[in-house]
Amino acid sequence: MRIDLPDTSGRMTPYTLNGTPVAAEPIGRSACRVVFSAAHVVADPSTSNEPSGRAAVDWKATLRFRHHLAGLGLGIAEAMDTAQRGAGLDWAGALELIRQTRTELPDALVFNGCGTDHLFPSDARSLEDVYRAYMQQAEAIQALDARLILMASRALVQVAKSPDDYVQLYSKVLSACDQPVILHWLGEMFDPQLSGYWGSGGFEQNMDTVLQIIGQNSSKVDGIKISLLDKDKEIQMRRRLPDGVKMYTGDDFNYPKLIAGDSQGYSHALLGIFDPLAAAAARAVGQLGTGDIAGFRATLDPTVPLARHIFRAPTQHYKTGVVFLAWLNGFQEHFVMLGGAQSMRPLPYFTDCFRMADTAGLLRDPETAVIRMKRLLAIYGYA
Repeated sequence: MRIDLPDTSGRMTPYTLNGTPVAAEPIGRSACRVVFSAAHVVADPSTSNEPSGRAAVDWKATLRFRHHLAGLGLGIAEAMDTAQRGAGLDWAGALELIRQTRTELPDALVFNGCGTDHLFPSDARSLEDVYRAYMQQAEAIQALDARLILMASRALVQVAKSPDDYVQLYSKVLSACDQPVILHWLGEMFDPQLSGYWGSGGFEQNMDTVLQIIGQNSSKVDGIKISLLDKDKEIQMRRRLPDGVKMYTGDDFNYPKLIAGDSQGYSHALLGIFDPLAAAAARAVGQLGTGDIAGFRATLDPTVPLARHIFRAPTQHYKTGVVFLAWLNGFQEHFVMLGGAQSMRPLPYFTDCFRMADTAGLLRDPETAVIRMKRLLAIYGYA
């Protein structure tokens, strides 16, 4: 199958698809890692809302995609960055998303983003303001009998004056959680407004602060997700975690090695890239569970170039690539995003996504993907 794609000079050149679609195989009983996909939301393209206004979500398509993830045996990290949390999806929309997923998939493994995004950072005056904001969301989510991921707080960056403020605030919030939570260390490459989080400019000092929080509250911590795109930092911290506390890799650049692990341990996974890579992720973790390490790497390693491309700088716009692939793969009928975020990447980004997804076997129906790629090219004047 062929398609003409523009090259770097804009000239149309033929491309022949060569990938073999990865077979969608549920992880099943051989699961040896806890694996979450941070899931995207599908926008309602018929809304009359302005892109800068209240988010309009296509709930049917959004929940259908979550059935796809759960059917593969993946956990769902709900209402997180990948769902455009704080970048198109506000707290009210996030709570409704959490409620609908909880109702639709009551038996699925789902943890839900709990933050302070309804509190504008400029309105935060004290740690108590941030605590109340966290508790407003925590209580609303826990009222649904749903689990928590404690997301980083832009407001906390504004009011915290030292690492001790983070220790105090997190310990107070954790003491009010009714089940163990997942902490989230989100690097500033994902959100520049989180620069300086944990109260120090250096990784070592920040790691010590987080380990202090975990050590003092280990019964309330299921694990921690680190999104720093640095495998060595993740491994360093992983080796210092208390027994029973999981490391969830959030490294969308180095996930095969981190999940496979080494003689001293391994990472579980909570990844935005496992939204478009769901079939490969499920197959690979199933292979790993049977001891087929070579098969695990053979399935997952070819996806890394695509992942690095989707998450290239400015990294916070990775959601555009995630939703683009969901559209190519037929999980939604349009390529429209909350806040008009489909416009946040240039055309060559999309054509490279298409090629890399094909090579990695991640176009589940190549014929549909070609038709939709041609539609996108037509919008850019390549009829």
